[in-house]
Amino acid sequence: MKPPSLFLVPNVIAEDALQTISPQALSVLKDLRFFLAEDLRTARRFLSSLRLFSSIEALNFQKLNKDTDYAALDELMQPLLKGESIGILSESGCPGVADPGAMAVRWAHEHQIRVVPLVGPSSLLLALMASGLNGQQFAFHGYLPIETQEAARKIRELERESALKNQTQIFIETPYRNQAVFQHLVKNLSAGTRLCVALDLTGASEDIKTQTIERWRKHEAGWPKLPAVFLFLADA
Repeated sequence: MKPPSLFLVPNVIAEDALQTISPQALSVLKDLRFFLAEDLRTARRFLSSLRLFSSIEALNFQKLNKDTDYAALDELMQPLLKGESIGILSESGCPGVADPGAMAVRWAHEHQIRVVPLVGPSSLLLALMASGLNGQQFAFHGYLPIETQEAARKIRELERESALKNQTQIFIETPYRNQAVFQHLVKNLSAGTRLCVALDLTGASEDIKTQTIERWRKHEAGWPKLPAVFLFLADA
């Protein structure tokens, strides 16, 4: 009998991209009965769309999100201690990366539970691959500040770091703020800095473009409200 494992199960990053879920992940998923997820409704919908289970109602789902207290994991992870494997589902992409699943992974390591990352789509890595920016030295910064002056200060600070370290800086944003973030970046970055906007990765409207800020300043069209990754590399 195999020891119980914590499986990190990638989710699609575009709703119409089930083909990006690997055969390895599908093979593991069909044998799992316990899941942790940020949103139980979307987790059930995702697993149902894969058509691996005779009944979604027979599966056990528990919520693990940014508001989950670490102490609550002792209860959430009980199936592992009883010999049952658990799958963690991210809302999008890979669990544990810009994702609260990291705390469950920490718990598993502290309790000597085997952790198994499964192959699947990651918007951060796909964007970096397609950007033409430095893939040897990069940093992910989550979200930029919302307030205009604070966002400007942060962008300039990270541009200096990018030039000093030859480091690609990576951000994500909620789709309705794409235009605001783009405007912050174009206004505050230097003309020679290269900016990549990677929109709707793996989706039907996928669009990836890297240009200097000087050229981006001629971009007049607004950005659609689709998931986006923003990356920039300063001209050293």
